[in-house]
Amino acid sequence: MVFSSIIFLFCFFPVVLFCYFLLCRKNIVAKNICLLLASLVFYAFGEGWNIILLLFSIAVNYGFGLFLAPGSKKPRKLLLACAVILDLGLLFVYKYLDFAISNINQFTGLQLPLPHIALPIGISFFTFQALSYIIDVYRGKVAPQKNPLYTGLYISLFPQLVAGPIVRYETIMEQIYEREETPEGFAAGIKRFICGMGKKILLADTMSLFADRIMAKVQGGDHISVALAWLGALCYTLRIYYDFAGYSDMAIGLGRMFGFTFEENFNYPYISKSIGEFWRRWHISLASWFKDYVYIPLGGSRVSLWKQYRNILVVWLLTGLWHGAAWNYVMWGLYYALWLMFERASGYGKKWKLPTVPAYIVTVFLTLVGMMIFASPGLKVMGDYLGMMFGIGAAGITDAAAWFYIKDNWLFFAGGIAFAMPFGKLIEKKRWIYELLLCAVFTVCIIYIIKGNYSPFIYFNF
Repeated sequence: MVFSSIIFLFCFFPVVLFCYFLLCRKNIVAKNICLLLASLVFYAFGEGWNIILLLFSIAVNYGFGLFLAPGSKKPRKLLLACAVILDLGLLFVYKYLDFAISNINQFTGLQLPLPHIALPIGISFFTFQALSYIIDVYRGKVAPQKNPLYTGLYISLFPQLVAGPIVRYETIMEQIYEREETPEGFAAGIKRFICGMGKKILLADTMSLFADRIMAKVQGGDHISVALAWLGALCYTLRIYYDFAGYSDMAIGLGRMFGFTFEENFNYPYISKSIGEFWRRWHISLASWFKDYVYIPLGGSRVSLWKQYRNILVVWLLTGLWHGAAWNYVMWGLYYALWLMFERASGYGKKWKLPTVPAYIVTVFLTLVGMMIFASPGLKVMGDYLGMMFGIGAAGITDAAAWFYIKDNWLFFAGGIAFAMPFGKLIEKKRWIYELLLCAVFTVCIIYIIKGNYSPFIYFNF
């Protein structure tokens, strides 16, 4: 079940609102139970028996959490290691086992059978939330949750369950026990949800059509022009931003309606002046997770320069693998690791900077290349596509297809580029215009949904 679907908007969500605000009213325990049950139904609707995996994760991490608090007489380090191994072990089996076996077969000549286990939606997100909980309990940052229902609510809360943002327990632990739903907060949540839905349906889905068609040409062995290759890179870069930032907006908006305040996940990353700044603005919850639970424990920036490079490399190889079990994700992580090492070594972005506009251009250029490493289904396609972007194997500098896409869809491209910058904040200040525009956006989105437009969520794959 996705947020931008008829069954969610007009069936599931209204029922949850009715139960939460009318049946449960001011009883916080009843409200929390209502949200927990709704979250489990939400997940089971799309994942079926994989709900057992989610319940197992909740039960295991609840149990470990009870014995990991400082002062416990249990062997805390051993228990923490067991909890981490169990969480990551489940993630490995469901997400990486096929990848590992196929590579063993390729490099050794063995013919081990592939289990072909279906990837449960959201497993990377709820596993990382569970890990952050038990590690923070071990560190003494948060107290262990004594109520298993509330541990379940934290891990499974449906607004952010399947595609983030990755919410830390310390962020919402007080909100679980005490929060206030106000008309102003509910209205703000609706506005944020509609903004996200507009980003997803009107911009991300439109860019998906163009990006997938262009990539399909290269995957099918066709040679495309340099202009079309760069246009495809732009489409994918806008698509993945509006897809994920739109989903994050909807998740944050839904949380706000129920009185929860989630931290921001995106902050206009395409106006960054360096790659380091880009990753402080993009998928903030994931970047901060790896910083706090991998980079800093390895020594962070407090160690020698070469160890800093090692730490960056480890974090970004893991970040690449987190996104998927494929070599292009590893190459993508390595690509960003190298640029971040360069910035660390040269002082770019801190000790010295390019003028604003050239800095924007360089960052966007590097991001476009990085996105096509990320987007390519296989190393060969990646090599072919990147080559055509720079004229190697390309069918000329430009062609009719590139001009056709631009001519017929210039309004979507203009909107995609404009709303990737903080221009939207100017519209928000004109309240009646902003609210009228949101009504129009919601109406158009519903029309698109009813028509059954092409609407994949990229981050459901991760």
